Amino acid sequence: MAAVLFDFSGTLFRVESTESWLRAVLAETGLTLSEPELADTAKALEAAGALPGGADPVEVPADLAGLWAVRDESAELHRAAYTGLSRCVPLPAPGLHDALYERHMSPAAWSPYPDTAEVLRTLRERGTGVGVVSNIGWDLRPVFRAHGLDAYVDAYVLSYEHGVQKPDPRLFSAACAALDVDPRHVLMVGDSRVADGGAAALGCRVHFVDHLPVTRRPDALLAVLDLVDRPESARRPGGHTPSV
Repeated sequence: MAAVLFDFSGTLFRVESTESWLRAVLAETGLTLSEPELADTAKALEAAGALPGGADPVEVPADLAGLWAVRDESAELHRAAYTGLSRCVPLPAPGLHDALYERHMSPAAWSPYPDTAEVLRTLRERGTGVGVVSNIGWDLRPVFRAHGLDAYVDAYVLSYEHGVQKPDPRLFSAACAALDVDPRHVLMVGDSRVADGGAAALGCRVHFVDHLPVTRRPDALLAVLDLVDRPESARRPGGHTPSV
């Protein structure tokens, strides 16, 4: 394989729990809820699907259904969709809905899976190109930098920057072009068979991992190393192995 493309949320990183998310914002804003109220509110936010990268909504409200379907195509749509879901849950102050959205973009809200660093570092050592292809409405590069992983990523292809979202093959095509690799020599790794499986339309090989908390998925990414060969023979004529 000449390159590996990775999904972000649920593949390389996992967002904090809904309760942790809510606690952090309450602490930042100086607002309080009793422990029973906090637990109930966190459960309601999780059921609403208000935390990006967390659980999907149990049911998308009819007035948000159209927005939800295209939420990852722009920063504005993404914020509107998730704050719209958040507003389905009563909170102590109206400003908390935007504060919650801001919190989820903080590097502190994200943890890499235990094997993320080892896999990315090993791919770098092998000279294998690495791209991150994410359906997202904000710039995740600071998350990688904060966790010391940005040096291992050669290209970020984010849906909101391209106006298309997975499984649209155009997003995977943009990633292959950024890495200067033939899609037939690329492995896409993700947690969504629908979204990440779209890479197969270009001829990419696809490998799936489970979207689990970091404590319950210590080594699922290590299998990627067994699936990837050294890339030199698979590079396009004139292609290059990206350097740090």
